[in-house]
Amino acid sequence: MPINIPKLLPAREVLEQENIFIMDDERAVSQDIRPLNILILNLMPEKEKAETQLLRLLGNSPLQVNVQFLKTISYESTHTSRQHLDQFYTDFTQVKQQKFDGMIITGAPVELMDFEQVKYWSELTEIMDWANENVTSTLHICWGAQAALYHYYGIDKFELTRKCSGIYAHQIIEQNDILLRGFDDQFYAPHSRYTDVSIEAIQSQSKLKLLAASKEAGVLLVASTDRKHVMITGHLEYESDTLAQEYERDLSRGLEIHMPENYFPDNDPTQPPINRWRSHGHLFFSNWLNYYVYQETPFIWR
Repeated sequence: MPINIPKLLPAREVLEQENIFIMDDERAVSQDIRPLNILILNLMPEKEKAETQLLRLLGNSPLQVNVQFLKTISYESTHTSRQHLDQFYTDFTQVKQQKFDGMIITGAPVELMDFEQVKYWSELTEIMDWANENVTSTLHICWGAQAALYHYYGIDKFELTRKCSGIYAHQIIEQNDILLRGFDDQFYAPHSRYTDVSIEAIQSQSKLKLLAASKEAGVLLVASTDRKHVMITGHLEYESDTLAQEYERDLSRGLEIHMPENYFPDNDPTQPPINRWRSHGHLFFSNWLNYYVYQETPFIWR
């Protein structure tokens, strides 16, 4: 089934070229089906890129999905035009009286700051507390995952000696969790972060399950036992060249940055990377939508 997005959203053209099944409101209302309503709090600076990456994966599902984008009031993005934000985004005051089947909170380039120092931290915690009562399941990505672990479970992040950047092999810890149904015993996922969270702290928290981790990159996937929260510290939504773009950006800024690990063929940055995580990215989002959202959400919210 398709994903329902606005006609003029820039991501639409890219998704149509990739044969992602999409539709607009006019067609959606003609279908006698209960769609899933997904709210995306997009904290990424380059919001249009993040939109395309997430919509690509949400659109590869047998479920009809309505998507609404959310922005912060306490901080205005400087990398996305005001016109784009006004046209395609809403703020929390406009949705707080609604209920949503699922929600996604993205990462943000603020991980080296203490959580309380982030300009929109107070607003974000208000949204997370609201989501706890009004959203069936929330998917937290990268810094968003660390924020959820800190806010809900008191697990703080710590700074790494160097950036964790590259493609890493991961092992499944909870073999029978339905979020990982269909996954290989070992699978690959991108990471791009300067901070990490403790495996031991997660395993000592009775309300959390460590689902997948890497010997090199540490924690990847954590879920709450009630399935309301999913935290993924990596980026299964990344495109093939995303890490390359980040690497080139950091080099241009004069940062002392190492080449993404296990990424460029023969460690040659002139060679195009080989995508080894695409299938598991699609499977992960499909499983989350089906098992953690669709199967758990009521047909009519009360």
